[in-house]
Amino acid sequence: MIPLSFSAVCAMLGYHTGSRMVLARGNGVQDTTFAVIKRTKLFAKQVETLRFSCDCHIYNPLDYAWPMHEAYLSAYASKPVKTLLVGMNPGPFGMAQTGVPFGEIGAVKTFLKLSQPIGKPPTEHPARPILGLETKRSEVSGKRLWGLMEEHYETAEAFSQEMAIYNYCPLVFMQRTKTAKNLTPDKLAKGERLALQTICDAYLGDIITLLDPAFLIGVGVYAHQMLEKVNRGDERRIVSSILHPSPGNPQANKGWDEKAAAVFRDLGIW
Repeated sequence: MIPLSFSAVCAMLGYHTGSRMVLARGNGVQDTTFAVIKRTKLFAKQVETLRFSCDCHIYNPLDYAWPMHEAYLSAYASKPVKTLLVGMNPGPFGMAQTGVPFGEIGAVKTFLKLSQPIGKPPTEHPARPILGLETKRSEVSGKRLWGLMEEHYETAEAFSQEMAIYNYCPLVFMQRTKTAKNLTPDKLAKGERLALQTICDAYLGDIITLLDPAFLIGVGVYAHQMLEKVNRGDERRIVSSILHPSPGNPQANKGWDEKAAAVFRDLGIW
């Protein structure tokens, strides 16, 4: 599915490109918050229509944690930015709990300063209950990524003037085993994977159109590949990647923050 133009996205969402809510082309200022939120609500509903054959519990934090995700979008991820960072999908101790991409509990509370009610998915894996802001377990990936943002920008408001962080896929797949092993989207059955990717590609393309970043940065190999595909060779944007900060990635366990910062400096982002 080909991403739409800005005017097409606006038309789809019921806007006119000259309207105050969407665009002020004359001075280069875009107010996209309402459009991003409405498009994300549609995205949340679209992925709910999919069916998967994996023996998994499937969590959709865009559904049960929507108030928190909407608050995150409104405050930090719904205006034009220089750089868009994209991860693969939520982690069980990050966005699955908080509704925020890479949403490590400490970062959500102290750096982003977000607090909204978080519900529960229809069914939960006994080993992965949703505790929301009461969760005690810190997600390493989110702590590293948001920690780097805090170190560089000092405040979340300053961060949001230049960057936004999203996930490509909003769903969490946890196998029905005692350990609730995570099943990543790239491991789904082919037909189901392609159906999911079609919806995710269209959403990501529309978010790129709305936020209009100059740099598209994949957090990890998979997200980088999806960005390359969705960008379709558009030379107006630079597509690159940083190491995924997961502790499961051996290269990330020593000096990840400096390695990521070096990429941003080399590209001219920082």
